[in-house]
Amino acid sequence: MLRAETSPTSKMPPRTFVHNSVSRMKRFHRSAISRLHSLLEIFRVFLRLGFVAFGGPAAHIAMMENEFVRRRQWLTREEFLDRMGAVGLLPGPSSTELAIYLGELRGGFLGLIASGIAFLLPAALLVAALAWTYVRYGSLPQVAGILWGVKPIVVVLVAQAIWALHRAVFKSKELAVLAAVVFVLSFFRVSPIALLIGGGVAWVVARRAEHFRSSVLTAASALRTAGTAAAVGAVGLGSVFVYFLKVGAVLFGSGYVLLALLQADLVTRLHWLTQAQLLDAVAVSQATPSPFFTVATFIGYLLAGWKGAVLATFGTFLPAFLFVAATAKVLPKLRRSSWASAFLDGVNASAIALMAFVGFQFARAVFLSATSAMIAGLAALLLFRFRVNSAWLIGFGALLGIILSLLRLHL
Repeated sequence: MLRAETSPTSKMPPRTFVHNSVSRMKRFHRSAISRLHSLLEIFRVFLRLGFVAFGGPAAHIAMMENEFVRRRQWLTREEFLDRMGAVGLLPGPSSTELAIYLGELRGGFLGLIASGIAFLLPAALLVAALAWTYVRYGSLPQVAGILWGVKPIVVVLVAQAIWALHRAVFKSKELAVLAAVVFVLSFFRVSPIALLIGGGVAWVVARRAEHFRSSVLTAASALRTAGTAAAVGAVGLGSVFVYFLKVGAVLFGSGYVLLALLQADLVTRLHWLTQAQLLDAVAVSQATPSPFFTVATFIGYLLAGWKGAVLATFGTFLPAFLFVAATAKVLPKLRRSSWASAFLDGVNASAIALMAFVGFQFARAVFLSATSAMIAGLAALLLFRFRVNSAWLIGFGALLGIILSLLRLHL
């Protein structure tokens, strides 16, 4: 007669079985508590960083390197550099994506969400509050004076960003030629998205072409005929969300490249904003910490109120979360690909050209008086010679704008 097989647990005495079950429950409980503490640590650290991260992407990245490589030792400097280079291949705000990347490395998918939300939350709330203040009190001399004093500082910050990046981007004379082609095509209202992607593709072709000159001519032709960004209809909630979702999904380069796109689409083509409103949005976003891309929050509020602010913010940053989650394991290897690196070189050269074009347009709109030119000159001296933090410059411009507005000396 065959005896029925018994499992190990069936042979186990009841007291031992209960003891093992309790031990497993305790281990699970300790593991859950440990994961919760890790997530809370991630959220707390990135929330604090979000409150103090003034100065743009370069400053954000420097703060993260100091916090997570030197102080907390979450990863080595080499690992940090690998991921910093890798996120440059992704569309969207690079410093935000790096924050999401670091959260994923530390806490997995939940860490990814925690770090991204914590890093974005302070700026999004502050920009939304300033947008409400702008709409409600924007005509008051004090508020108008703040924005008037900050605008020349914005022009200087754009110039400083171009100067800081141009040597790293223009690795050869040919890349400088490509940037010049993009700059000229910007005057013909070619879509910035088409110029960015076209610039990347053009440089990949140029790297493998026998003669660079013919490649540049081909690239210029391709860029000139590239399609413009999809038109959006009336300014409704759905239109606001779809537009900023598109921006977050396809826009390469720094936040200043975002300005080129907003200028071309929202001011020139769709007429959703005036030039003055876009400059005000830039000034407000410069006066707040964390990603410059939160300018979308301000614009969303101008277009469709609180719901528009929420949808514009969500649409702009949602692709960053999705891209990092999908590529976290493969992106460092992709960054070392010669094709991917060539594409990124072309995109960066195009981004510098677009930043220069935006700076030119802003300067033309701002420098309408000797006073604003003097403010910009003083800001340039403090920034380039004494390396004063951009947050202090913004505060200086705001205070000076208030004083001049009260004295009625800025006109």
